[in-house]
Amino acid sequence: MFVNIIITGLTRLLMKNYKLLSALLGLNITFQLISDVTAGKIIEVASYPVSVTVLYFPVVYIISDVITEVYGYAAARRVLWLTLFASVTAGLVYQAVAYLPPADIFGANEAYRTVFLTVPRVLLGGWVAVFCGDLVNNYLMAKMKIWCNGRDLWLRTITSTIGGQFVNTTLFYLIALSGILPATVLFSSVMSAWAIKVLVEVVMTPVTYVVIQTIKRIEQEDYYDRETNFNPLSVR
Repeated sequence: MFVNIIITGLTRLLMKNYKLLSALLGLNITFQLISDVTAGKIIEVASYPVSVTVLYFPVVYIISDVITEVYGYAAARRVLWLTLFASVTAGLVYQAVAYLPPADIFGANEAYRTVFLTVPRVLLGGWVAVFCGDLVNNYLMAKMKIWCNGRDLWLRTITSTIGGQFVNTTLFYLIALSGILPATVLFSSVMSAWAIKVLVEVVMTPVTYVVIQTIKRIEQEDYYDRETNFNPLSVR
């Protein structure tokens, strides 16, 4: 029932002859599933240990900015719910893969178990972080569009990313990586990861401008959320 409501709402959007919304949904789900199984890998950036997802997860926020700016907050919220549904489904499959007994000739089972059995905590952290962070990002984008009367797109994309990525990064690191990263470096890692994600948004701002203007022209849409229900738990 829950998924049917979301799919029905998204179908109504697609029936408006939108050409690119389904592609944006696919990209959003793709980057989420990639993050689910890679977020536990820690790399060093400027001597700080951070999740490898800092290199590509900001793309999800750029996609959210594009969807909210062009199609509106409610459309972005439906995309978020469908992305979480896909992530939960994939997470269950990952666990089944980890626990299924291997064939005698398969010698890499422990490697699979090592990766996939760490996924539940990473998934939980990711689900909470993505849900809360995306909603903050999309809310700021939608509200600021009204306050700015559609002007200053750069200010809206960067401000929404600062807020959304702060919530996302803080929640993810606290839930998924506390205990993996030493407590002494957890705070600095959160701050550095947050700064890197915001920097990616700033650097990508000219590209975001071009993408948004191109999609607006193709879709003939520039939605303002003046009558939108901003209830974060709504799936309509």
